Amino acid sequence: MTVWAELVGQESVVATLQAAVADARDGGPAMTHAWLFTGPPGSGRSNAALAFAAALQCERGGCGECHSCTTAAAGSHPDITVVSTDGLSIGTDVAREHVRKAALRPALGRWQVLVVEDADRLTDQAANALLKSIEEPSPHTVWMLCAPAAEDVLVTIRSRCRPVLL
Repeated sequence: MTVWAELVGQESVVATLQAAVADARDGGPAMTHAWLFTGPPGSGRSNAALAFAAALQCERGGCGECHSCTTAAAGSHPDITVVSTDGLSIGTDVAREHVRKAALRPALGRWQVLVVEDADRLTDQAANALLKSIEEPSPHTVWMLCAPAAEDVLVTIRSRCRPVLL
């Protein structure tokens, strides 16, 4: 069972992400450093981002069985960081902590992946703290932001992300 199996009814999204994974290995145009996953609650935007993160780390593009895939599925892959909201918003301190992490080289995988599950809950100051890292990422960093709608994310960030609509 591949990492894509949970994305039921999202065939076009899966095809787009699989093309990006293939291009990530070859340096093709489908891969970029920042992604914005949008869709209503329950659409699977976080699941899509996490599957994509696992596939980027996998030597076989998301086999679901290797060490990278299983640690990603368990939430314990050292190069995949999930930023989720404990309160009403994500503040500047949390954003700066993850910006510092984004500057590091991957420990085991090929990419340092940061998944921001509730990008719509970034305060304006936190969004501005992320902006510089998204504008000028380190070569092995991929940002994946998740929000209900693209309009919920600061316009300067959204303009630098490749959109994925679920």
